[in-house]
Parts: sequence; C-alpha cells; structure tokens
Amino acid sequence: MIALALSILSSTMIFVVFKLFSRLNINTLQAIVFNYVTACFCGIILQENGVNITEIPHYSWFPFALGLGALFITVFNLMALTTQRGGLSVVSVATKMSVVIPILFGLLYYKESLGVFKILGIILALAAVYLASIKKQDGLKIKPANFIFPVLVFLGSGIIDTTIKYLEGEYIAKNDVPIFSATIYAMAALIGFFILIFQASKGNFKFQLKNIIGGIALGIPNYFSVYFLVQALRSDILESSGVFTVNNVAIVMISTLLGILLFKEKLLPKNWIGIGLAVLGILLIALSP
Repeated sequence: MIALALSILSSTMIFVVFKLFSRLNINTLQAIVFNYVTACFCGIILQENGVNITEIPHYSWFPFALGLGALFITVFNLMALTTQRGGLSVVSVATKMSVVIPILFGLLYYKESLGVFKILGIILALAAVYLASIKKQDGLKIKPANFIFPVLVFLGSGIIDTTIKYLEGEYIAKNDVPIFSATIYAMAALIGFFILIFQASKGNFKFQLKNIIGGIALGIPNYFSVYFLVQALRSDILESSGVFTVNNVAIVMISTLLGILLFKEKLLPKNWIGIGLAVLGILLIALSP
C-alpha cells in the first residue's frame, strides 16, 4: 500500500510542477527533455548493484525500454498538440481514461478476478475521471478533424502502462527496476535533444536556465511515479487492474483538490460529483475479494 500511495503522490507532484510551468513561463519541451535526463540519473544513482553501460543492451528488456522511451516523448508531443486543438480537459480525459487498456490486459492476459464490487468500482472510477476532469460547463467539444489526437493519446498512454505491467511480470528482475527506468528516460531524452537541435537549426530555440531547473523539479517525481508503480504492481495489495484503477483515479481526485487549495481553481458541481465517485470507486475496488 505504501508503494501505491507514493506512486500517487509522485504523479500528483507532476501535476503541481506542470501547473507552475505555466505560471513561470517555462518552456515545456525544454523542461521535459531535462526532466528525462534527471529521471535517467535517478535510475542510475539508485541502481543497487552498480551500472555497467556496456551490459545494458544485453538485458532482455532493452529493446522494449527503447520503444517505451520513444513512446514517452511521442505521447508528450501528442498531448501538447491535443491541448492546442482541444484544450486541457480533453488531454486529461484521454490520458486518465486510458486506464481501461491495462485493466483489460490484466483481466484477459492474467485472468484476474472480476467480482461485482470490482466491476462497479471500475465503472464508477471511469465516470469519476470524466466528471472530475471536465472543467467547462458545456463539457468536451472536439472538432471531427482533431478527434484523432485524443485517440492517439488514449492509445499511447494505455500502451505505456500495459507494457510496463507486462515487462514487470515477465522480464525485469527485482533489482533492475532503476536501470530499466533509466534506460527508458535516456532514450526519451536522446530523442528530445534531437528535437531541440532541430528547433535550434530553424531559429526557434531560446535557452533559459529556468527550463533546466523546471526539468529537474519534474524529473524527480516523474522517475518515482514509475518506480513506485512497478513496486505496487509487484505487491499483493491488489491485482494489476485494481492498482491501475486506484492509481489513476486517486491522482485525478487529489490533483483536483490541490487545484482548489494551491491554484484557487473553481470546480463545477459535476467535478465534485466526480470526486465523490472516485472515493466510492476506490473503496469498492479495495473491498473486492
């Protein structure tokens, strides 16, 4: 339970840092790249048995880690594009509703249990994510031409969580979680630097120290959100379908409440209903046999 709570806390801190980016006019792409560098160093530092760079390509999970790294930064850019085309609420819903994919994977591939409590809990959790994420009175409005972007965010986010679950169970040794995570972030950082170099060649690059500081502030909780999620998946508190549901819904719930406390956000009645459903959904999943 501690690992799951720390994963939720780390992911919620990511929300807070992203909010501060907009307040401090930090370049999000630059900060994201340095966030991946920071997260990579966290993994290297926390690897208990040391790191031999030449041995990393020989790990069975290495090709998957490279693919995940590429997917991490691809999904980020898709999220940025979706925000421009549809708004933050669309991105939030697409990202958090993607929990459906790892839930279905756990139920189908690992034959996890599906009692009445869990079914009701998952349904309420999904409703909670939607209601808590919509910050506009008239709900989501997406132009048909832009519909593909939230769909890709939904699929990409779901594939990332599902792949992490699969690799955690099939390929990653207990002591290799830090170096596995570091490899993912190193690949994402490498691609990010190529994007920054391309921007610089076009004359669209303006370096500022605060972007690096923002990246460091983001990279530490970003690393631990994945690290503790893997630890939670390896614990016996809940099956993976329950872990992913509770993790995502709790992040939405706590982030929404922090938005009120720290950033004076105004919530609509449906947002409060979403928070209530989140609590009920989590309780039902936790109580499911």
